[in-house]
Amino acid sequence: MTIDNRSLTIDHLMGQATGSVFPAAVLLVLHDNETVFHRAYGYLDPETRRHPTRTDSIFDLASLTKLFTATAFMRLVDAGAVTLETPVAAVLPEFDGVHPITPSMDPLSGELIPPEPQWADATVDADKITFRHLLTHTSGLAAWRPLYRIGEPEGPVPFPWQVTPAVRVRRVAAICDGRSFAYPTGERLVYSDLGLILLGEAVAKLAGERDRTRIERIGRKGPDFFFGNLENGAGDLLDTAIRQLVLEPLGFQRACLNPLTHGVSADEIASTEVCSWRKRRCLGEVHDENAAGLGGVAGHAGLFATAAEVAMLGALYLNSGKMDGRRLLAPATVAEMTREQVRRDGLARGLGWQRKSADGGPVCPACSEDSYGHTGFTGTSLWVDPSRRLVVTLLTNRVYGGREPAGITGFRPALHGAIVDALA
Repeated sequence: MTIDNRSLTIDHLMGQATGSVFPAAVLLVLHDNETVFHRAYGYLDPETRRHPTRTDSIFDLASLTKLFTATAFMRLVDAGAVTLETPVAAVLPEFDGVHPITPSMDPLSGELIPPEPQWADATVDADKITFRHLLTHTSGLAAWRPLYRIGEPEGPVPFPWQVTPAVRVRRVAAICDGRSFAYPTGERLVYSDLGLILLGEAVAKLAGERDRTRIERIGRKGPDFFFGNLENGAGDLLDTAIRQLVLEPLGFQRACLNPLTHGVSADEIASTEVCSWRKRRCLGEVHDENAAGLGGVAGHAGLFATAAEVAMLGALYLNSGKMDGRRLLAPATVAEMTREQVRRDGLARGLGWQRKSADGGPVCPACSEDSYGHTGFTGTSLWVDPSRRLVVTLLTNRVYGGREPAGITGFRPALHGAIVDALA
C-alpha cells in the first residue's frame, strides 16, 4: 500500500526543500503500521555529491534522543525500580538542597536572562523535585548551561569519545551546584536539556543497580557521585542502559551513540555544521555541544539512527507499548506518557513527549488534538497521530549551513499538512 497520487505533493515539497532547508533528508510515513512513503533526498556530502542519501542513511537525532531516554526510564518504572513521584535526589543524592533562582542563559544567543521579578527572592528545594517534573519540563531547572566549557583542555577540542570519565563527572555535577534554577518548581514549563541530562544519569544508575555488579547501592554519597570511580564511567552505563532497555528490544541494528566507535562508516552518516567551538564539521560526532562534552552519551542528545528505527519507536507508542507481539511498555504507561500533563503559555507536554500546541505547532493544525511527538535541533522530528493511525518521521541535517531555524519551522507544518491531506 502507498499513499495515492497526492504523494506527488509530498515529494515535491521534499524536493523543493532539499538544498534550501536541508542538504539531506529521509521521510518515512507509517499508516496503520504499514509503510506508505519512504524516500531519501539530497546528498550526505553536498559539496562533492559522492554519497546520495539512502533510506537507511544515519542521522544525528538531536533531541529525539530524549524520547529514548524517557522510554528507558518508563521501562524501569514498569519494572518497579522507581516511580514518577520518586524525588530525583533519592536516586541522584547530590541533587538536593535549597537553591536561589538565578539568571539563566539563552541556548541560542548565550545571553543572560534575568529571573522574573516576582521570583527575585524565591528559592527552589531540589529535594522536592520528582521525575515527573523532569519529564514534563516543570522542575525549575533552566533550559541550558554551557557544561562543555567546564574543564576544557588547552588545544584542539577532543572528540566526544575522548572525554574522560572524570571530566564528564564534573560537567554533570555542575547541574547540581545551585546555579541551574530559573523559576519555582511547577510554576513554568521551560524545556530543559539539564533536566533530561539528569534523567539519563538516573536511568544509568537505576539500570546499573538492577544489574548489581557495577554499583554498590543507590543513594551513596561521596567520591563516586555520578559513578565517578567506576571503571568505565557513567557514560558507558547510560549507553548500555539505552541499548538494553530500548534499542535491542526494538530490534534496532544501526542506532547507537558515537557511531564512529561502533563500526559505522562516515560515508553512511549525514554531517552537520562546522562547529565554531570545535573548529571542524561534525560528522559522526554529536552536534549538541553539551552532549559532546559529556562523551557523546547523554540523556538529552547523542543518538544516531535511521528513519525506520525512529518510526519504530513511534509505532511502539501507537500500538500501546507492543511491538511484534512483544510488550515493552504497559498500556497504562503509554497512556500516561502521551496524555497532556501540563499546558503553559500555549505549550503542552506529556511525559517526555510534546503535545500539539495551541497554534498547531510544531507540525500543523490539521493533526489531531490527541497527537504527540518531538523535534530535534538538527532538523529531525517524530510525530504520532493516534486518531489517524499515523506515524511521520522526518530526519534531516538542516544545521549543515547554520542554526537559523526559520526554514525548518516553516517547512514542518507544510509537510505534515500535505501528508494529512494525502491520507484524507
